[in-house]
Amino acid sequence: MQIAKNLATACALSAVLLTPGAASAQDSDRERLIDLMRIGDTVAVMRQEGLRYGAEIGAEMLPDVSKGDWERTISRIYDVEKMEAVITQGFEAALEGQELGPLVTFFESGLGEQIVELEISAREAFLDEETEVAAMDAYETARGDETELYRQVETIIADSDLVEYNVMGAMNANLMFYRGLADGGAIDLGESDMLADVWAQEPDIRAESEAWLGSFLMMAYRPLEAEELETYAELYRTPEGRVLNTAVFNAYDRMYDEISYLLGQAVAEQMRSEEL
Repeated sequence: MQIAKNLATACALSAVLLTPGAASAQDSDRERLIDLMRIGDTVAVMRQEGLRYGAEIGAEMLPDVSKGDWERTISRIYDVEKMEAVITQGFEAALEGQELGPLVTFFESGLGEQIVELEISAREAFLDEETEVAAMDAYETARGDETELYRQVETIIADSDLVEYNVMGAMNANLMFYRGLADGGAIDLGESDMLADVWAQEPDIRAESEAWLGSFLMMAYRPLEAEELETYAELYRTPEGRVLNTAVFNAYDRMYDEISYLLGQAVAEQMRSEEL
């Protein structure tokens, strides 16, 4: 508890006592932390998720469009370099001026590196539908048995408001998709109608987010000892951890918002082409 208090004090003082040398050190910590988060590797998995999601949209909304043409469109939208640039810029903006030393120290440690690797590997494994279903079944079983790992994962989810962040992000992305459709002339809906439709989806989005988060984190953290996972959980209870948690969601949500809008526009363009 004393450590957390000292860290909070350091953050409060930094805005007043920041020297050029301290600013340089913060910039260095920010760059190092972004590197340790392995954004490029995460984006590579997200691209694969996006290609699958885009194919589903095409099959549902554009059944008569050439599959090859649509795949090329989706591939352009889920451009790895652009995705990584948007996320990196979001991180840099959210972390500017923040005290990041403790975060860098943790993610440079063996445990920190292992956790990042486990999270990326689990997300990659979820690209296989059978693996994802099996993980969700395992999560439901653990929920019924109230295993120690299940309880720890639920605490992490609650401490960092992960469900709320995911629900908010998904709803914003859906709204941006509607805006893309509307701006592209595919639908004639006002902002209030789009918002009403998005809010109507909230219960389903929440249920899906809860199931996905629980199953994903249980799969990712299963190799960790209980004490190691508790150490990680404690990191996100510090002021620095909360800053990082917010920065992560802000950066990735910004990317998803941009992509969702582009997807909506692309669907609208294809619909217009079919009408000609």
